[in-house]
Amino acid sequence: MPRELPVRVVHDPSARFTHFGHRVTRAPDLTVTLVPMATDDAVHAQMFGGCLPELAGGPHAARLPVKPSVLRAATARLCALWNDLLVGHEPLDDHGRPAAGRPRNPYKDLADLSDQPEAELTGILEELALVGTGLLWDVLLGSEQRPVRLFRGYLLNALSGRGLRLRFDSDLPVPWPMLCLPPDAAGPQGLDGLFDRYLGHRHQIEQTLGTYPMATGPVAARRRPTVSLNHDTTVGRRCRSQVAEVAAALAQDTDFVERTTRKALLDDLARPELDEQLMYFWCHGYFLSHGSQPPHLAVKLTDAVHIDARSVAERRKAFGESTPFQPFVFLNACHAGLAGETLERPYLGRALIESGAQGVLGPLIEMPQVFAAEYARVFVTRYLEGVETAGEIAHDLARHFAGKFRNPLGLAYALHRGMDSRLERAR
Repeated sequence: MPRELPVRVVHDPSARFTHFGHRVTRAPDLTVTLVPMATDDAVHAQMFGGCLPELAGGPHAARLPVKPSVLRAATARLCALWNDLLVGHEPLDDHGRPAAGRPRNPYKDLADLSDQPEAELTGILEELALVGTGLLWDVLLGSEQRPVRLFRGYLLNALSGRGLRLRFDSDLPVPWPMLCLPPDAAGPQGLDGLFDRYLGHRHQIEQTLGTYPMATGPVAARRRPTVSLNHDTTVGRRCRSQVAEVAAALAQDTDFVERTTRKALLDDLARPELDEQLMYFWCHGYFLSHGSQPPHLAVKLTDAVHIDARSVAERRKAFGESTPFQPFVFLNACHAGLAGETLERPYLGRALIESGAQGVLGPLIEMPQVFAAEYARVFVTRYLEGVETAGEIAHDLARHFAGKFRNPLGLAYALHRGMDSRLERAR
């Protein structure tokens, strides 16, 4: 049967004259940049976009007197609380014993929480919203210096709307979708009002890691896109049906590649002609440390040998911008949505983006497998239709799981670039 072959241009008689370089997309409605200052005791913030009023004489900018180390600690605390208060919650009775008739860990073992006590979930989300509000408006923007107050006011006014496309251009590992607006007495009350305060519930969000993407040309539309499943076959025993459905969705009407070992993945990453439109990872994510070096994110497939940012960079560094490596990557592994904020703590997603990937989606916390599998099933199915962008799908899924299943975990997935990534299907 006919098969579309990847094409690599070896000779370029036009000397790249006809190469447009970066893919042109619609500008975000709001871009916020955060740059740690050389003294490491403050952050320079700037924002621009069509949803902001023009200022006479300069941009929206301020020096935020917060140490990046303090911001990192506040971020780590928020992510830990999501795991401790929500995912790890164990319902107890009045005597401190497991509540009769309830799952031991409902927020870990169930994707649909609509049958769980709303007051219980509301109490948990109220505390998480309190911390998420404090991180943004107190830790990052809490100074009462006049430039910071003005900056904070304009940003609050913009974020109080809905449906914006937000870009946070920053290496700082801030979990933007999990941050919250301050409570508004005039707004919706109860659980719906709490969900509505989260930035990831109101807006599409991407973080760009403060680097230029690989300069690539447009992705050619295909009738049968090439997609891959890179997985640890031992993960997901309690949700095998959802895992199987994700694999079936990936294989339907595509050129499907399955990898279960580090060698298979890295051997393919070492090939210049690796040309996949979607790379999906289903595996464990954990922090790896070598000696006295800071820990960094790694994942492992069935053979249980770690794969980290340098594993990717070492295989792709020899290839230039003419290689066809431009996938959207879904790293469905714990912590894979966190940014590595220093060169000493490399980030796996950043290595993929710097190698040419359009974007990376991953969870910011230790994501429960049952929810991760269900989220992936819906995301992959919709993305492979080639109609919606990754940003549209991620935003809609956060609202979908919150609204229909009363589950906030869709807010704990983050996009690094890729808000406008869309699978180009030939019709």
